[in-house]
Amino acid sequence: MKKLAFALLISSLVFVVLPCCKKSNANNEAGLVAETTPANNSNNLNILGPDFPLKIEITSAMPKNGVKIDITAKQDGSANPAFFTSSNTTNAPQNNYTITGTPSAITVVVNITITSLTKSSNTWMGSYRYSMK
Repeated sequence: MKKLAFALLISSLVFVVLPCCKKSNANNEAGLVAETTPANNSNNLNILGPDFPLKIEITSAMPKNGVKIDITAKQDGSANPAFFTSSNTTNAPQNNYTITGTPSAITVVVNITITSLTKSSNTWMGSYRYSMK
C-alpha cells in the first residue's frame, strides 16, 4: 500500500513539474521569406529615372514583433558610401520604397536585409542591380 501511495505521489509531481519545464516556442518562428520587385538577383540596365521604385513583400509568416527592413543603394564595386539608405520597422507584409539620388552612368547595387524583431538570427538578405538610362 505504501508503494502504491508513493507511486501516485511521484506521478502527480511529474505531471505538475513537466509543464513548467516545457520549452518556449518563441525561438521556433518560421524562416523569413521575401520577394522583391525588381526581382532578387536581377540586373536591370538602362532604366529611366530619376526615381526607382522598390517593392518588398514578406511572404512568410510575419514574426510576432514584426521586422526591420534595411536598404542601401551604392555604386557596384565601389568603396564609396551608399547614396541611398532606408531603415524602418514594420508589421506589414507589403512595403514600398523609392530609391532617389541615383548617379547617372553607373551600375548600382541595392542590398536588402530583413531581420525579425522577435528572433534576431532570423534574417533574409537579397540584392539586385540597376543602372539609369
